Amino acid sequence: MNKPNALVAGALGRCPNCGEGRLFEGFLRVSPRCEACGYDLAKADSGDGPAVFVILIAGFVVAFAALITEIAVHPPVWVHLILWLPATLILCLVLLRPMKGLMLAAQFMNKASEARHD
Repeated sequence: MNKPNALVAGALGRCPNCGEGRLFEGFLRVSPRCEACGYDLAKADSGDGPAVFVILIAGFVVAFAALITEIAVHPPVWVHLILWLPATLILCLVLLRPMKGLMLAAQFMNKASEARHD
């Protein structure tokens, strides 16, 4: 059997090793082990990387959309608040889990691990 693309598996929330087991226990909590192949996921740590990318992507999309709306329609400020605050929140929540899966899969692909000598 061919190994799956780790990045695709990570973005879909699946184990980057086998592509079948779940990567997350909850919304963002990483499972300690893959239930399908037994791969140890406990050492995986994406840190703040996914949040940074999500902020940059969502900020660009929402700021650009708000600017285009302001130039084209000139709505009052309260319309911007009603449109773009929920859009920012929804976009961030939608992007955070796949981005964390991508970061964990990138660690798996590059065989990265923290250098600890405890």
